[in-house]
Amino acid sequence: MKYFYDLHLHSCLSPCGDMDMTPNNLVNMAKLLGLDVIALTDHNTSLNCEAAMKVGEEIGLLVIPGMELTTSEDIHAVCLFPTLEKALEWSDYVDNHRIKIKNRSEIYGDQVIMNENDEPIGEIEHLLIPATNISIMNAHELVRGFGGVCYPAHIDRDSLSILSVLGEIDESCGFTTLELADGSKYAELAELHPIMKTVNIVTNSDAHYLENMRDAQNYLELQELTRENVIKFLDNFPQ
Repeated sequence: MKYFYDLHLHSCLSPCGDMDMTPNNLVNMAKLLGLDVIALTDHNTSLNCEAAMKVGEEIGLLVIPGMELTTSEDIHAVCLFPTLEKALEWSDYVDNHRIKIKNRSEIYGDQVIMNENDEPIGEIEHLLIPATNISIMNAHELVRGFGGVCYPAHIDRDSLSILSVLGEIDESCGFTTLELADGSKYAELAELHPIMKTVNIVTNSDAHYLENMRDAQNYLELQELTRENVIKFLDNFPQ
C-alpha cells in the first residue's frame, strides 16, 4: 500500500522553529494535509517526540521519533527510530556530544518542550543548532547502534548539506537513503552523483512553520505502516 509521508519536521523546540509548531498543531496539520506518517526531527534533540506521538495516537496518524543531527562537519542528517525509548537514548548521547552555548532567545527564539496538551513543561537552556562532535562519516553506524536509521538531509541545498560541505557522498559512510528538499532535482544530481541511483530517495519539507508543511505528494510502499517497517525500508537498499 501507499503511505504518504513527511519525515523531516520541526517543532517549537527547534531554534528558528515557529512557536505555532506545537505538537498538536503540527500533527493535526499533517492529518489535514493527507499525510499518513510524519517524523518529528528537531535540531539535536528528541524531547518533543513523546508529545507528538501521543497526539498522533489520538488522531490516527503515525509519528516517528527522530532528530536532525548537526555533525562535526556542519552537515545536517535525519535520524529516525522505531521507539521513543531509543530516540531518547540517542538524544541523551547527542546531548553529551554537542557544543554547549547558552541560547539567546531574543535572537534564536525559545526552545520549548511541550506535553501532548501543548503546555510548556520545560525549556532547553543551551542553543541546539551548533555542531556536535559526531562525524557524518560514522553517523549512520552510530544511529544503527541505537536501532535507528540515519540519512543526509536536503543534499540539494547550498548549505548544511553533505554535497555543499564535502562535494560528494562517500560510499564508506554506508547510507542507504538520501533526502532531497526538491524532488525535481533528482535527475540532474543523480548524473553527477551516481550513488543516488543505488539508494532510497525521500523528499521531505524540513518545515519549521505550519505554512511550509506540504500536502500528500510523496509516499512509501509498505505492506503495513509501522515505525519498524519504515525504519527497515529506509535502512535497506531498494530491491
